[in-house]
Amino acid sequence: MRRVDAPQAGWFPDPENQTTLRFWDGLDWTDARRSPPSAAELLSFEQREAFAAAHRYVAPSAQVATQAVSNRMGRPDSQQIVEDVRRATRSEVDRAADLFSQRAREMQRDLVPLVSEYTNKIVKWIRLAAIVAVVLLVAYFVFQVVAQASLFEWIGDRIDNLSNDQQGAPSITAWMTSGVRPGL
Repeated sequence: MRRVDAPQAGWFPDPENQTTLRFWDGLDWTDARRSPPSAAELLSFEQREAFAAAHRYVAPSAQVATQAVSNRMGRPDSQQIVEDVRRATRSEVDRAADLFSQRAREMQRDLVPLVSEYTNKIVKWIRLAAIVAVVLLVAYFVFQVVAQASLFEWIGDRIDNLSNDQQGAPSITAWMTSGVRPGL
């Protein structure tokens, strides 16, 4: 039952104690309780009812009170009211639970845990550092291979030039013993 279908606010037979009236605020039972109206109150109420009818104004709470008094707190009517209130309450609870579940699912989809956010940044930096380290290591090995090959080739060329006596260059043993550096 929707909120608009719930009984209007007013005094109804207490579902817990049939000898008292309890106030229904339109949404839920309140803690306000009172005894049923006395004969003087009923007479006063009937006079007000007659006055209101004469002036064509009937307060909504007066209609509910008139129904409750005229029924003299009959058990079937109070049970019906209690059932109406229970249905209204149950439907509102179900609607609120559905709305809460829907909003919780939306929030869960939008939520990014901070741990994963910072973990992803740390992993990103570690991956970047590892890639840079691998590139530098490969470059170092390539440089070493090229440099050593070039160095060995240069040394080999120099040795060939020193041992080659075609241009009149001194031999290696003469160069080593003389202490004079040959002009290259």
